[in-house]
Amino acid sequence: MRQERTRVAVVGAGPAGLVLAMLLAREGIDAVVVDHRTREEIEGTVRAGILEQGTVELLDACGAGARIGVDGARHDGIGLRVDGTTHRVDLRGHTGRSVWLYPQHEVLTDLLAWHRDHHTDLRLGVSGATVAETGADGAVVTFTGADGVPVELACEALAGCDGSRSVVRGAIPDRMRTDHFRALPFAWFGVLLDAPPSAKELVYASSERGFALISSRTPTVQRMYFQCDPAESTSDWSDARILDELQARVAGADGFALVEGPVLTRDVIPMRSYVCEPMRHRRVFLAGDAAHTVPPTGAKGLNLAVADVVLLAGALTDLLVHRRDEAVDRYAADAARRVWRTQQFSYHLTTTLHPEPGADPFDERRRRAAVEHLVTSQRAAAELAEGYVGWPLPGAGCSGTTR
Repeated sequence: MRQERTRVAVVGAGPAGLVLAMLLAREGIDAVVVDHRTREEIEGTVRAGILEQGTVELLDACGAGARIGVDGARHDGIGLRVDGTTHRVDLRGHTGRSVWLYPQHEVLTDLLAWHRDHHTDLRLGVSGATVAETGADGAVVTFTGADGVPVELACEALAGCDGSRSVVRGAIPDRMRTDHFRALPFAWFGVLLDAPPSAKELVYASSERGFALISSRTPTVQRMYFQCDPAESTSDWSDARILDELQARVAGADGFALVEGPVLTRDVIPMRSYVCEPMRHRRVFLAGDAAHTVPPTGAKGLNLAVADVVLLAGALTDLLVHRRDEAVDRYAADAARRVWRTQQFSYHLTTTLHPEPGADPFDERRRRAAVEHLVTSQRAAAELAEGYVGWPLPGAGCSGTTR
């Protein structure tokens, strides 16, 4: 087994891991990123993406955001379509900020290009990654490299950015860890359509038939979802039935209709919330989906991961460069405040816009009153806009610029 040492070992080359390694590199801190996926597999992990303005500013300032301004689309508002009528929430008018429609796999492609250009140490295509040892002064990760050689990697700090099935999370002893979990009683039936956009901005539709989201992937491929049972089978739905259901969810007297096209892909997405507390044990730190997941309604997953690692990069810089440990001691508590605030925003938006199967008339009438308040109150719209565009990121040595 080849023995190696680095200052920070990062397990996971998703948005959290790649942004963390980028921020550390800018501070002159050596890091090694390991992931079982190859570069091609990472770039091919196609997912939708809404980027908060703070995320865009950070990527811009670090030199990894140039393509967002070219290939991304700035959205200054969203549409809340209730019983066939669209109510626009003016994000920019309420907050002075916007969001960008830019797929997550494009963000990963940009980050991988940044790391290639800056010659950072990415170990992709590895296997068998495990946390072999943790201590007050560091940790040890073992894995087999893409070349087949086993590696024992010692580090001063270990960052678990390895997703919802995190290996690193297991390094926090069960007796010291609390796993908060909530499964919602509905799911999303998601499709990709070969069609031009149906609307200039995202449309969140709530009707008696259930929720639907009309989004976009590219100028020729659209991403759409409708609320369904978690046990729904995609094989039971023909293309025609899918399109009819989506049209029914957005239909209204104004004549709005979706632009139809062939269904390219289909899948059922569970709606779950999860938080691991604490997000730190000794020199082991969690970030991104390894520490938490949120329902996709509020488009927070990638952005919350970026917020985690901005905080973590600053704390690790204080520890490894300035030899101060106050920031790492606060990391779990500081990160948790934003995590729970984001959980509240995503959970509230989700449960407000989705009728719950089997809800009694009282609960359904209460939910519909909350929807009505959302589309008739400027204060409610402003609060939604503030959460949707995201709260300011903590400082990390990259002062962003507003597009």
